[in-house]
Amino acid sequence: MFKIRPLLSALVNSRVTSERNGGLCKLFCMMSEGSRDEQTAKQLKRANEENKAEDVQATKKLKTEGENIEDEKRFPKKKVVLLLAYSGKGYYGMQRNPGTSQYRTIEDELVTALVKSGCIPENHSDEMRKMSFQRCARTDKGVSAAGQVVSLKLRLMEDIPKKINEHLPPQIRVLGSKRVTQGFNSKTNCNGRTYTYMLPTVAFAPKDYDTGNIASFRLEPETLERVNRLFALYKGTHNFHNFTSQKGPNDPSARRYITEMSCGEPFINSNIQFAVITVRGQSFMMHQIRKMIGLVLAVVKGYAKEEVMERSWGRDKVDVPKAPGLGLVLEKVHFDRYNKRFGGDGLHERLEWDREEEAIKTFKEAYIYPTIVETECKEGSMVSWMSTLPIHDFEATASATDTRGNKDQKQDNANGGDDSD
Repeated sequence: MFKIRPLLSALVNSRVTSERNGGLCKLFCMMSEGSRDEQTAKQLKRANEENKAEDVQATKKLKTEGENIEDEKRFPKKKVVLLLAYSGKGYYGMQRNPGTSQYRTIEDELVTALVKSGCIPENHSDEMRKMSFQRCARTDKGVSAAGQVVSLKLRLMEDIPKKINEHLPPQIRVLGSKRVTQGFNSKTNCNGRTYTYMLPTVAFAPKDYDTGNIASFRLEPETLERVNRLFALYKGTHNFHNFTSQKGPNDPSARRYITEMSCGEPFINSNIQFAVITVRGQSFMMHQIRKMIGLVLAVVKGYAKEEVMERSWGRDKVDVPKAPGLGLVLEKVHFDRYNKRFGGDGLHERLEWDREEEAIKTFKEAYIYPTIVETECKEGSMVSWMSTLPIHDFEATASATDTRGNKDQKQDNANGGDDSD
């Protein structure tokens, strides 16, 4: 009998434990099911929110597409050119650089204004090829323009320049617009570009001249005559591989045709004597004009001999200094061949801007010339640059192919010889 009691006790304990465990199991199952239900509810809620967001987005997209379709019906897209003037100070050149918002360019401002004015759909702003956008010249950092021309497809609305200008800063203006043929490309159809370069005449002073008092310098007529004789040497076709970066002597795109280059009569502005150099050519490479001017300045000042100019067009690498970008202005672009073919067909206007001449002059006098003069007086960019001329070795030459990397050569070729300075 004493042996039976422990057995019964064990059976009872086992039953109690089993019941307790069964209860806990049910509790855990209930909690697990509750957790699953709560998780499922959250997932459903999230899915509903995502669906609502997608619906809102889809609705907006449909609305935008609907508006775009309506705008397309009201304002069909046509190929036009815009006459653009701008002061380049504070901008990293003309050409847009997607993904580098810290380097603001003229095209960044223009595309933003095109979207805000309704001239192009918003989805065209990230892919400029959608509007067949092209510029005549890819001006460099700090370079200004009085007669830049861009071609693109936009909605043909009334008073396009005014609508765009409402969304541009004052130092960038659209001064005119014209309809052109559907296949028009402002870069390839442009057969000439005219630049001017405004500089203090002290840049022509002998190398031992005291630049501490630039206001007292005056350019002698004999010096101006020599300057123009040197500039005239650039006329014609030459191999300008030494006047840009990453161009080899055998690169056909380094050969450029210059039709005009001369320096005008000096004038006084803010008690300092200035002069304006004018150069016209078929096209120009990156930094070409500034190096053409820089080399002549080095010769006139006595740092280099005249023979260096002829040598610079040869196969060897020549050290050519690059003048500051401040005074450079894209003055005008020329479409002589286009005008001859389409200007008299009764459907298209000649790409000439005689009616806009007064507006161009007003803009230059308000934004371009004052910026050049004030910056030069305040920062002395030309005087600072002149102090670097002694470090150049104008006598030494080297094999051009030994001084240019293949990677840089490929990159420059990828730019397609785009006109720029």
